[in-house]
Amino acid sequence: MRQKIRRILLFVSFLLFPLTIWYFSPYLIIQAASEHIMNGSFIVFASMFFLSMFLGRVWCGYLCPAGGLQESAFRLNGSPAKQGKRNMIKYVIWIIWMSAVVITFILGKNDVTIDPFYMTDHGISVSEIYDFIIYYGVLFILVLPSVIHGRRAACHYICWMAPFMVIGSTVGRWLRLPQLHIEADPGKCISCGKCSSVCPMGLDVSSMVPERKNHKCSECIQCGACVDECPKNALSYRMVWRR
Repeated sequence: MRQKIRRILLFVSFLLFPLTIWYFSPYLIIQAASEHIMNGSFIVFASMFFLSMFLGRVWCGYLCPAGGLQESAFRLNGSPAKQGKRNMIKYVIWIIWMSAVVITFILGKNDVTIDPFYMTDHGISVSEIYDFIIYYGVLFILVLPSVIHGRRAACHYICWMAPFMVIGSTVGRWLRLPQLHIEADPGKCISCGKCSSVCPMGLDVSSMVPERKNHKCSECIQCGACVDECPKNALSYRMVWRR
Protein backbone atom coordinates (compact mmCIF):
# COMPACT_ATOMS: atom_id res chain seq x y z
CA MET A 1 0.00 0.00 0.00
CA ARG A 2 2.79 2.43 0.90
CA GLN A 3 4.47 2.02 -2.48
CA LYS A 4 1.18 2.50 -4.31
CA ILE A 5 0.62 5.75 -2.41
CA ARG A 6 4.21 6.81 -3.10
CA ARG A 7 3.81 6.24 -6.84
CA ILE A 8 0.51 8.10 -6.89
CA LEU A 9 2.13 11.09 -5.15
CA LEU A 10 5.01 11.08 -7.64
CA PHE A 11 2.62 10.82 -10.58
CA VAL A 12 0.46 13.69 -9.32
CA SER A 13 3.61 15.77 -8.69
CA PHE A 14 4.69 15.14 -12.28
CA LEU A 15 1.26 16.08 -13.62
CA LEU A 16 1.53 19.38 -11.72
CA PHE A 17 5.03 20.07 -13.10
CA PRO A 18 3.81 22.63 -15.70
CA LEU A 19 2.45 24.66 -12.78
CA THR A 20 5.45 24.23 -10.46
CA ILE A 21 8.50 23.97 -12.72
CA TRP A 22 9.75 27.55 -12.04
CA TYR A 23 9.85 26.76 -8.31
CA PHE A 24 12.65 24.28 -9.08
CA SER A 25 14.38 26.51 -11.62
CA PRO A 26 18.18 26.86 -11.29
CA TYR A 27 18.03 29.85 -13.63
CA LEU A 28 15.31 31.96 -11.99
CA ILE A 29 17.11 31.90 -8.65
CA ILE A 30 20.11 33.53 -10.37
CA GLN A 31 17.93 36.13 -12.08
CA ALA A 32 16.19 36.87 -8.79
CA ALA A 33 19.54 37.10 -6.98
CA SER A 34 20.60 39.87 -9.38
CA GLU A 35 17.66 41.88 -8.01
CA HIS A 36 18.19 40.78 -4.40
CA ILE A 37 14.93 38.84 -4.45
CA MET A 38 14.40 35.59 -2.58
CA ASN A 39 12.10 33.88 -5.06
CA GLY A 40 10.07 30.69 -5.02
CA SER A 41 12.93 28.40 -6.00
CA PHE A 42 15.10 29.90 -3.24
CA ILE A 43 12.39 29.05 -0.70
CA VAL A 44 11.95 25.53 -2.12
CA PHE A 45 15.68 24.75 -2.14
CA ALA A 46 16.11 26.16 1.38
CA SER A 47 13.19 24.00 2.54
CA MET A 48 14.76 20.92 0.95
CA PHE A 49 18.00 21.59 2.81
CA PHE A 50 16.29 22.11 6.17
CA LEU A 51 13.93 19.12 5.93
CA SER A 52 16.73 16.82 4.77
CA MET A 53 18.48 17.42 8.09
CA PHE A 54 15.73 15.24 9.58
CA LEU A 55 14.26 13.27 6.66
CA GLY A 56 17.14 12.77 4.23
CA ARG A 57 16.07 12.51 0.59
CA VAL A 58 12.41 11.71 1.28
CA TRP A 59 11.49 14.49 -1.15
CA CYS A 60 13.13 12.52 -3.97
CA GLY A 61 11.27 9.36 -3.05
CA TYR A 62 7.78 10.74 -2.57
CA LEU A 63 7.24 14.20 -4.08
CA CYS A 64 9.78 15.10 -6.76
CA PRO A 65 8.15 15.65 -10.19
CA ALA A 66 11.42 14.74 -11.91
CA GLY A 67 11.42 11.49 -9.94
CA GLY A 68 7.87 10.80 -11.08
CA LEU A 69 8.91 11.35 -14.70
CA GLN A 70 11.86 8.99 -14.39
CA GLU A 71 9.91 6.24 -12.65
CA SER A 72 7.41 6.46 -15.50
CA ALA A 73 10.34 5.62 -17.80
CA PHE A 74 11.17 2.37 -15.99
CA ARG A 75 9.33 0.43 -18.70
CA LEU A 76 11.75 1.85 -21.26
CA ASN A 77 14.82 0.92 -19.26
CA GLY A 78 14.44 -0.71 -15.86
CA SER A 79 18.07 -1.72 -15.42
CA PRO A 80 20.06 -0.24 -12.50
CA ALA A 81 22.05 2.88 -13.39
CA LYS A 82 25.77 2.40 -12.89
CA GLN A 83 27.22 4.04 -9.79
CA GLY A 84 30.64 5.63 -9.50
CA LYS A 85 32.33 8.75 -10.82
CA ARG A 86 29.27 9.78 -12.81
CA ASN A 87 27.51 10.48 -9.52
CA MET A 88 29.96 13.34 -8.95
CA ILE A 89 28.71 15.26 -11.99
CA LYS A 90 25.75 16.63 -10.04
CA TYR A 91 28.06 18.04 -7.36
CA VAL A 92 30.20 19.80 -9.98
CA ILE A 93 27.02 21.27 -11.49
CA TRP A 94 25.82 22.31 -8.03
CA ILE A 95 29.10 24.01 -7.04
CA ILE A 96 29.28 26.00 -10.29
CA TRP A 97 25.61 26.94 -10.02
CA MET A 98 25.77 27.96 -6.33
CA SER A 99 28.89 30.01 -7.04
CA ALA A 100 26.98 31.84 -9.77
CA VAL A 101 24.06 32.49 -7.38
CA VAL A 102 26.33 33.89 -4.65
CA ILE A 103 28.37 36.06 -7.02
CA THR A 104 25.21 37.37 -8.71
CA PHE A 105 23.68 38.21 -5.34
CA ILE A 106 26.84 40.06 -4.20
CA LEU A 107 26.87 42.10 -7.40
CA GLY A 108 23.10 42.64 -7.35
CA LYS A 109 21.19 45.80 -6.59
CA ASN A 110 18.13 46.87 -4.57
CA ASP A 111 17.08 45.96 -1.06
CA VAL A 112 16.59 42.30 -0.17
CA THR A 113 12.95 41.24 -0.59
CA ILE A 114 10.94 38.02 -0.64
CA ASP A 115 8.72 37.24 -3.64
CA PRO A 116 7.59 33.58 -3.83
CA PHE A 117 5.78 34.22 -7.12
CA TYR A 118 8.63 35.99 -8.90
CA MET A 119 8.36 35.61 -12.71
CA THR A 120 5.17 33.54 -12.55
CA ASP A 121 1.68 34.40 -13.73
CA HIS A 122 -0.42 34.33 -10.54
CA GLY A 123 1.87 31.60 -9.24
CA ILE A 124 1.61 29.47 -12.41
CA SER A 125 4.88 28.60 -14.15
CA VAL A 126 4.01 27.58 -17.72
CA SER A 127 1.53 30.26 -18.75
CA GLU A 128 2.79 31.25 -22.21
CA ILE A 129 3.26 29.23 -25.38
CA TYR A 130 7.05 29.72 -25.47
CA ASP A 131 7.27 28.39 -21.89
CA PHE A 132 6.31 24.97 -23.23
CA ILE A 133 9.53 24.90 -25.25
CA ILE A 134 11.50 25.24 -22.02
CA TYR A 135 9.23 22.77 -20.24
CA TYR A 136 9.64 20.01 -22.80
CA GLY A 137 13.35 20.74 -23.05
CA VAL A 138 13.67 20.14 -19.30
CA LEU A 139 11.65 16.92 -19.59
CA PHE A 140 13.98 15.70 -22.34
CA ILE A 141 17.08 16.49 -20.27
CA LEU A 142 15.64 14.66 -17.25
CA VAL A 143 14.30 11.55 -18.97
CA LEU A 144 17.11 10.93 -21.50
CA PRO A 145 19.71 9.71 -18.93
CA SER A 146 17.15 7.26 -17.51
CA VAL A 147 16.31 5.89 -20.94
CA ILE A 148 20.01 5.42 -21.76
CA HIS A 149 21.54 4.47 -18.40
CA GLY A 150 18.71 3.03 -16.31
CA ARG A 151 16.68 3.75 -13.19
CA ARG A 152 16.63 7.39 -12.13
CA ALA A 153 19.95 8.09 -13.85
CA ALA A 154 19.23 11.83 -13.86
CA CYS A 155 18.91 11.71 -10.05
CA HIS A 156 22.31 10.04 -9.84
CA TYR A 157 24.16 12.09 -12.43
CA ILE A 158 22.74 15.57 -13.07
CA CYS A 159 20.10 16.51 -10.48
CA TRP A 160 20.82 20.03 -9.20
CA MET A 161 18.52 19.52 -6.19
CA ALA A 162 20.01 16.32 -4.72
CA PRO A 163 23.16 18.00 -3.29
CA PHE A 164 20.99 20.22 -1.09
CA MET A 165 19.58 17.13 0.57
CA VAL A 166 22.86 15.20 0.73
CA ILE A 167 24.56 18.17 2.39
CA GLY A 168 21.54 18.75 4.65
CA SER A 169 21.63 15.12 5.81
CA THR A 170 25.34 15.42 6.54
CA VAL A 171 24.82 18.60 8.54
CA GLY A 172 22.00 16.90 10.46
CA ARG A 173 24.30 14.03 11.42
CA TRP A 174 27.00 16.39 12.63
CA LEU A 175 24.44 18.30 14.67
CA ARG A 176 23.27 14.95 16.10
CA LEU A 177 19.69 15.56 15.01
CA PRO A 178 17.18 12.69 14.86
CA GLN A 179 17.13 11.45 11.27
CA LEU A 180 14.99 9.06 9.28
CA HIS A 181 16.98 6.05 8.10
CA ILE A 182 16.37 2.60 6.72
CA GLU A 183 17.94 0.32 9.30
CA ALA A 184 19.09 -3.24 8.62
CA ASP A 185 19.07 -6.33 10.83
CA PRO A 186 21.68 -8.64 9.22
CA GLY A 187 20.55 -11.55 11.39
CA LYS A 188 17.20 -11.67 9.58
CA CYS A 189 18.59 -11.29 6.06
CA ILE A 190 18.41 -14.41 3.84
CA SER A 191 20.24 -12.77 0.89
CA CYS A 192 17.27 -13.18 -1.45
CA GLY A 193 18.13 -9.95 -3.27
CA LYS A 194 14.54 -8.74 -3.46
CA CYS A 195 15.47 -5.43 -1.83
CA SER A 196 17.95 -4.67 -4.60
CA SER A 197 15.56 -5.71 -7.37
CA VAL A 198 12.87 -3.19 -6.32
CA CYS A 199 15.09 -0.22 -5.43
CA PRO A 200 14.04 2.64 -7.79
CA MET A 201 17.55 4.08 -7.52
CA GLY A 202 19.06 0.79 -8.66
CA LEU A 203 21.13 0.42 -5.48
CA ASP A 204 22.63 -2.90 -4.43
CA VAL A 205 20.79 -2.83 -1.10
CA SER A 206 21.49 -6.48 -0.25
CA SER A 207 25.25 -5.83 -0.23
CA MET A 208 24.78 -3.03 2.32
CA VAL A 209 22.74 -5.08 4.78
CA PRO A 210 25.55 -7.24 6.31
CA GLU A 211 27.53 -4.14 7.32
CA ARG A 212 24.47 -1.97 8.07
CA LYS A 213 25.53 0.58 5.43
CA ASN A 214 22.03 1.55 4.31
CA HIS A 215 22.00 4.72 6.41
CA LYS A 216 25.33 5.86 4.96
CA CYS A 217 24.27 5.79 1.31
CA SER A 218 23.78 9.32 -0.02
CA GLU A 219 21.90 7.96 -3.06
CA CYS A 220 19.14 6.38 -0.95
CA ILE A 221 15.87 8.31 -1.32
CA GLN A 222 14.14 6.77 1.71
CA CYS A 223 11.32 5.45 -0.48
CA GLY A 224 10.95 2.27 1.58
CA ALA A 225 10.56 -0.04 -1.42
CA CYS A 226 13.19 -2.37 0.04
CA VAL A 227 11.47 -2.28 3.44
CA ASP A 228 8.13 -3.28 1.96
CA GLU A 229 9.60 -6.01 -0.25
CA CYS A 230 11.74 -7.77 2.38
CA PRO A 231 10.07 -11.12 3.27
CA LYS A 232 11.85 -11.36 6.63
CA ASN A 233 11.43 -7.75 7.83
CA ALA A 234 15.21 -7.32 7.91
CA LEU A 235 14.78 -3.67 6.92
CA SER A 236 12.76 -0.99 8.70
CA TYR A 237 12.22 2.76 8.93
CA ARG A 238 13.61 4.37 12.07
CA MET A 239 14.26 7.85 13.44
CA VAL A 240 17.73 7.62 14.96
CA TRP A 241 20.42 9.83 16.40
CA ARG A 242 23.75 9.06 14.77
CA ARG A 243 26.87 10.96 13.82
